[in-house]
Formats: sequence, C-alpha cells, structure tokens
Amino acid sequence: MNAFIASLIFVVLAEMGDKTQLLAMAFACKFRWQTVMWGVFAATAVNHLMAAAAGSYLAAIVPIEYIKIAASASFIIFGLWTIRGDTLHGEDKRFNFSPFWTVTIAFFIAEMGDKTQLATIALAVKYNNIFNVWMGTTTGMLIADAFGIVIGIVMGKHIPERFIKWFAALIFMTFGVYGLYENLPKEIWSLPVIAGSFCLLIVSIYLIARLNAKKGSHLPVCENRKVTGSGKE
Repeated sequence: MNAFIASLIFVVLAEMGDKTQLLAMAFACKFRWQTVMWGVFAATAVNHLMAAAAGSYLAAIVPIEYIKIAASASFIIFGLWTIRGDTLHGEDKRFNFSPFWTVTIAFFIAEMGDKTQLATIALAVKYNNIFNVWMGTTTGMLIADAFGIVIGIVMGKHIPERFIKWFAALIFMTFGVYGLYENLPKEIWSLPVIAGSFCLLIVSIYLIARLNAKKGSHLPVCENRKVTGSGKE
C-alpha cells in the first residue's frame, strides 16, 4: 500500500501545472469534461503501465544502491522542473478525430517523456511494484486533471498556480535531498560539499524561478465554455 499512496501523492504533485494538466484543461474548453476524463484515463493507464514495467525492469538489473541514489536525484530534478512550469505548443489542436480519441491520442503522446511519466518510472524503480505504482500514478493523474478541469474550467476560477507549484516543488526537493543524504556514502558529506550543494540548489531555484516569472501564467482560458452533448462546440 505504501507504493500506491506514495505514487498517488507524488504524481498529483508532479501534475500540477504540468503540460498534460494544461492539455486536459484546454480540451475541457472544447469537449465535455466527462469525455476528457475518459480520454485521460485511457491514455494514462496505457502510458503508465509501460512506464511502471520499464521501472520494474530497471530495478531488476541495476544494483539497489544506485537505484536509490538515482531516484533521489530525479526527485530534485522534478522539483526544479515543477518550478519551471510547462506550456502548450498546439498539442490540443494537433488531431481531429472524435472527441474521445482526440483527447486520448494527444494526451498519450504529450505524456511520453513528460515529468509524470518519468516520475512513474522512478517510483517503479524505487518500490519495484508494477501494479501498485501503476494504480497510484494513474489515480493521481485523474485526481490532478479533474482538479484542474473542475476548478479552472467548470467553476471558472483561477487556480493558485504559483502556490501549488512551489509547494509541490519543495516537497519533491525535500525528499530528493533526504534520499541523497541517506544513500550516498557518509564520508562524502563534508562541510564544503554540503555548503556547495546547498548553494548550487539555491542558485538553480533562483534562476529557474526568474525565467518562469517572465512567462506569466500558463493556464488556458476558455473563450467559450459551451459545448454540445457530442462534445464539440
């Protein structure tokens, strides 16, 4: 159960402000939200099953001490990635199938190489439990995207994007730093190394935050919220 809960929480946090959450919100402007959620579920279930299987395979062939170090480092990277934020580059306009298949295909492709897919691989490596990680990350994606759709689209309210991003990023980086401290050899942690690592992390956060501040809000805005029963405007 630990693998399921951890996977759910980490993916909910990773998905906040992520490209795929923005994509779900953008599709909710055009199609019925129920159709969007079914498409998100289908795409995520297939994509994250592949990711969990890949992570479990890596766990079987890579020494466990290296796995723990790599997983911890990846959480710090995910935290910085969360601060940076994502934007859409026409992914919501790339396909023109039925509403369900448009959402499913676009979401599946957008998730390839995305932060939440990589987080699924890292979690599967860490826990070596395909089913629980797969169920946890899939459920987490549905929760995060439903939150974005309901708050941002259905209720027409602005998501507290900056607070959510920083909260999620700090949790990721805290777990990452703690994991590195626990799994790297203790003799590495001299005072200069600790101070240098801390300064490097602070500088990285500062630079990424400055770049992100220049972009402004990434949240999609619906020009017309009315959709027909078939899911099309």
